Amino acid sequence: MIQDKLENKKILFISVKTFNYEIEIADKLRELGARVDYFDERPSNSVLTKAVIRLRRSLFQKKINSYYNNILQKIEHKKYDYFLLIKGEVIPSFFLKKLKSSQQECIFIFYNWDSYENNPNAISIFNFFDRRFTFDPQDAKGFNLDFRPLFFIDRYKKINESRNPKYKVLFLGTAHSDRYRISNYIKKWSAQNNYSTYMYYYMQSRLVYFLKSNFDKSYMGVKDFNYKDISFKSLNINEIINYYENSSIILDVNLPNQRGLTMRTFEAFGAGKKIITTNKEILKYSFYDPNNIFVIDREDIELSIDFFESNSNPIDEEMLYQMSISGWIESIFFKNKSDYWFR
Repeated sequence: MIQDKLENKKILFISVKTFNYEIEIADKLRELGARVDYFDERPSNSVLTKAVIRLRRSLFQKKINSYYNNILQKIEHKKYDYFLLIKGEVIPSFFLKKLKSSQQECIFIFYNWDSYENNPNAISIFNFFDRRFTFDPQDAKGFNLDFRPLFFIDRYKKINESRNPKYKVLFLGTAHSDRYRISNYIKKWSAQNNYSTYMYYYMQSRLVYFLKSNFDKSYMGVKDFNYKDISFKSLNINEIINYYENSSIILDVNLPNQRGLTMRTFEAFGAGKKIITTNKEILKYSFYDPNNIFVIDREDIELSIDFFESNSNPIDEEMLYQMSISGWIESIFFKNKSDYWFR
């Protein structure tokens, strides 16, 4: 059992903050018996810091170096069995060199839940890691990495199915790219066919909205947002679970250049929901079932009454385990089931 393998193992965990998934991972590792020290990969999560790191990291290099030197001081008398890094957007090479030197018995694991065209810093640090994973199948082939999709946390598996769901289609997500145009089309189509919907568009702040809508060409359609439709408050997990419990179909709109499947995809499967998605890559996966998954062309959307009216098929329990956070942890720590995903 995975719990036997992780019992009393000491893990250094560094990750960007991403909608509290880093907290869920750390908590699950602790639940499985590990002792975890977690540090945020970024020295700050302010809008300014995130923007500068992505656009001109050199301007913050002094602050980054100071932050990582401080981490080294905090852990200098500790010995770890594993070091897990997620994303690798900011972490400097000098830190990894010193960590490698001081933690010679430690297994270094790297996981990226972004594509490398969006996260080029990660490419420069590959050589420090014993195990390297990505959620993007094309990056896995291009950079000779292990492929491992994302996961759902336990609470999605425990969702109570509503006999009379309030919403036929649910969308919860950050307001980016062409999401508004696509989801608005589905909302109007659903209304014409007497299906209820709920669409929740999140933006980090009013400043981010202003910058994205006026200067970021990759955020296609943000200018078209009805400002009243945008929320600047992130939903907590209890609110998200409540929406899932009261919905039948989850809408997933990936970034136009994103090939890896989103976290939302696996959360839908974990919750036993059907999914409408713009990600055509899902057709290649072994769990693809046209009764559960409806793929749309983001430039030419066509929907099906039959899909809306039919019930979902149950997913094999072993596959559900592989989609779960426990399956994900077992895969990246012990390289389990790496060839499980494609037909």
